[in-house]
Amino acid sequence: MTGCRRRRVRALWARASLRSRVLVPAVALLAAGFTAFALVTGNALRDYMEDRVDAQLRTAATVFALVPPTVAEHGADQTPSANLAGLGTDLLGNPVITYVAGDGTIESSIDSLAGHRDGDARGPALPRLDTAAVTARGGRPFTVGSTQGGTRWRVIAVPRAERAALPGTGVGKPAGSGSVVVATSMDQVDGTVSRMWQNYRTTGLGLLAVLAVAGWFAVRSGLRPLSRVEQTAAEIAGGDLSRRVPELAGPRTELGRLAAALNGMLGQLETAFAARAESEARMSRFVADAGHELRTPLAGIKGLTGLHRMGALTGREDIEATMSRIARESERLARLIEDMLLLARLDENALRTTGSPAGTPMPGSPAGSRPPGIPPGLDLAPADLRTLAADALHDVRALDPARAVTLTGPGGHGPPAPAPALADEARLRQVVTNLVGNAVAHTPPGTSLRIGVGTAGDHAVLEVADEGPGLTPEECVHIFERFYRADTSRNRATGGAGLGLSIVRSLVTAHAGHVEVDSVPGRGATFRVLLPQHSDRHVPSGTTESGAPPGTAALT
Repeated sequence: MTGCRRRRVRALWARASLRSRVLVPAVALLAAGFTAFALVTGNALRDYMEDRVDAQLRTAATVFALVPPTVAEHGADQTPSANLAGLGTDLLGNPVITYVAGDGTIESSIDSLAGHRDGDARGPALPRLDTAAVTARGGRPFTVGSTQGGTRWRVIAVPRAERAALPGTGVGKPAGSGSVVVATSMDQVDGTVSRMWQNYRTTGLGLLAVLAVAGWFAVRSGLRPLSRVEQTAAEIAGGDLSRRVPELAGPRTELGRLAAALNGMLGQLETAFAARAESEARMSRFVADAGHELRTPLAGIKGLTGLHRMGALTGREDIEATMSRIARESERLARLIEDMLLLARLDENALRTTGSPAGTPMPGSPAGSRPPGIPPGLDLAPADLRTLAADALHDVRALDPARAVTLTGPGGHGPPAPAPALADEARLRQVVTNLVGNAVAHTPPGTSLRIGVGTAGDHAVLEVADEGPGLTPEECVHIFERFYRADTSRNRATGGAGLGLSIVRSLVTAHAGHVEVDSVPGRGATFRVLLPQHSDRHVPSGTTESGAPPGTAALT
């Protein structure tokens, strides 16, 4: 087969349907199996029949080796009790008995059907069989052709032996030496094997045709579930992501496992597309909010600088007030940009170290070592969260003296307790500042706050609780998501860009901890930070004898 033809065959096979890919090899294997079976059985039958002919040839050769040619040819006339030629006929059917001299010349030949045999197959085409040739063959049967026609003959040649005259024959010892050759036609053997081959061809081709048709319907029925999978996939490609592959077979079968795997994949795809749509929606909201937040200070700065350029600010007091407003708006703009850059850096570090976004919670770490997954950019050192809690309490009282602020243990039970952790104190201060600022911004003036600090199990705990309006269960689920705002308005006093709590979660997660919220609408909210507890329980310097930071007892 040329290279071009092979390429055409491969291209044709590549375009074949799965049904053809299954059925054609199956039929080819069946045909090969039938052929191999026919070859084995045909050769076995031929060998068996040839062995029977060989056994009969040996028996006949043994008998005729003892009989002179004249007795074999005229035995019926010389003795009424022995017709040895008839004996050979009974043994082999229609044998040809040939007596050969020692030099290989034929002395006589006896054909039981002489004058009645077909002219195209009158006898065996014997080779020269002198004494040496007969001895070399060792009495083993061999096959020769016919003097006319294509008939095969099975032949055996054995030497004659000198012996006394047979009783009642009057024949003495034969003179000289020679051989006797007994041959029989293989027409019966060849005819039987030929009929067997013909039967095999007829029945085999018919059986292959029946099996091919039955296989076509069986494969079509077996592949019908795949057609349903194809139909479902087409509907999903059309946009219906809620479609699922029906249960095509048992869960332990190939089709059952395929359906389960496809449904699992489809579920993940639907979830991913829904998350993508939600992310795009949040991004759209963030772009609008961030654009508003950025535009507002920029517009103020632009307007104030325009007034100054036009000479509208004549007095020194006006110029100082304008510069103060420009400074405040610039600081606000810088804070927003810094928040966005911080989230981007946390994401980059988290993906580099763990392969997960910064908001993905990570397990705790062995005590006394850098927890796995903590970005190398954090400046870790042993710290006590009570110090951060006490500083936060001072800040709240300084900003809003009307608020009642207390410092307690976790859950409001008992006094504040040591909370050792391996952390970047500056970053954790930003976490506490954001939590306290969130509580102050989203609760009415004068609402009580509680800051709890201590340990719970293997974690150091710091929590900020308020008695404000609280959050709904849906808001609790999304409150830490980036760009999410419980208040969807763009009022800067309540709306914001939705980055504060996202920064809290990202920073806490970067410390191998996690943050959670407990809230009931109308009964306030509690934001709780849990960090892996540090094994070094040494109390930092600067604490009171009771174990609390200085000034804590007076503030509780």
